[in-house]
Amino acid sequence: MLIRKSTLVTAITVCLFFILAGVALAGEIKGTVTAQGMRSPEGIVVYIDAIPGKTFPPPADHAVMDQKKLTFIPHVLPVLKGSTVDFLNSDSVGHNVYWPSIGGNKKFAHNLGTWPQGVKKSFTFEELGAVPLLCNVHPEMAAYVVVTPTPYFAVTNAQGEYTIKDVPAGKYTLKAWSEMGKPLEQPVEVPGAQSTANLTVHR
Repeated sequence: MLIRKSTLVTAITVCLFFILAGVALAGEIKGTVTAQGMRSPEGIVVYIDAIPGKTFPPPADHAVMDQKKLTFIPHVLPVLKGSTVDFLNSDSVGHNVYWPSIGGNKKFAHNLGTWPQGVKKSFTFEELGAVPLLCNVHPEMAAYVVVTPTPYFAVTNAQGEYTIKDVPAGKYTLKAWSEMGKPLEQPVEVPGAQSTANLTVHR
């Protein structure tokens, strides 16, 4: 019995060691994006392009894009590849949602149709890239879903600040997408603690 208890204690200790080691090796990337020639640094998606040897199952919970006061909310919605987005209509008028391309590829154009208040339609995004959302009923409405290859992404605030949490330690390529600016990428190293990566996006 003593041997069994000792073995159990050893096994628990080893498990705790690896769990804590995994936690210790997870870090975060923080930084500020400067927008050159653009009105604001807000709404820029910053994400890790890939983690070698890892694939990421889509989340069970759906992301949500609402339509309220003739506005898509949020204006920019990043999601992991394979994620399902629920498109809601919170307005008292009918809305249409369509996109002319995904990642610039018109082959992936799609029209969800038009539906009334309180109804939602869902779509699963399997292609990478920016999805420009439009409404046939209200041409002034526009927004973006940005489909990323990893779940490590963030959207900048009004000051251009962003934080990507729980990133495994390693060396990666950090990418930035913005509505008005040119795509940007730069290397980043996450040592298992906080890493700083400031970016400059040009129009």
